[in-house]
Amino acid sequence: MKSITIQGQLRTESGKKATRQLRSQKLVPAVIYGGQSEVNFSALAADFKSIVYTSEFMLANITVEGKSYRCILKDLQFDKVSDALIHIDFLELVEDKKVIATLPLKYVGTPEGVKAGGKMVIKMKSIKVKTYPKYLKEFIEVDLTNLQLNENIRVENIIADNMEVMNSPRIPIASIAMTRQLKQEEASAAKAAPAAKGKK
Repeated sequence: MKSITIQGQLRTESGKKATRQLRSQKLVPAVIYGGQSEVNFSALAADFKSIVYTSEFMLANITVEGKSYRCILKDLQFDKVSDALIHIDFLELVEDKKVIATLPLKYVGTPEGVKAGGKMVIKMKSIKVKTYPKYLKEFIEVDLTNLQLNENIRVENIIADNMEVMNSPRIPIASIAMTRQLKQEEASAAKAAPAAKGKK
């Protein structure tokens, strides 16, 4: 699984003044929770970029005061005006403790419905799962090969070994829609059928 390394500095002061001072140095305040104790730290905004501005799921190896923490991204806050990153939350991974994570869905296979002239519509790009850290992975693969025209594949059809899927099971994640051209062709064929019978 992909991971990034972040070198953090321990934060000893809190409050608006301390936060403003950090941001003036291009540092972003952050917190690690979920482990034995909460760790408040800061790091350069640039160091967070690859985990913040991506749709991929990755781990963050964060070092603060010589101690390393294996984490996943949990929450982000952006400035409403400048859209700059102003705070970031990480969850420390503890081997015997289940975590809730959002994992991307990777769709594979050419659906039968697309071969028949339909259009694939992706409705969900990720799902929320609850699992132990050792089972976390970059993505969950979804095979669409057998998906027919006008059919949906739903959350309940996702195969996610050793994971509890938190989303509602009946929500469609992908479907094959009939294209306008295909509808017109079917309508023309339906009109032509009675006419062909009349000629016999």
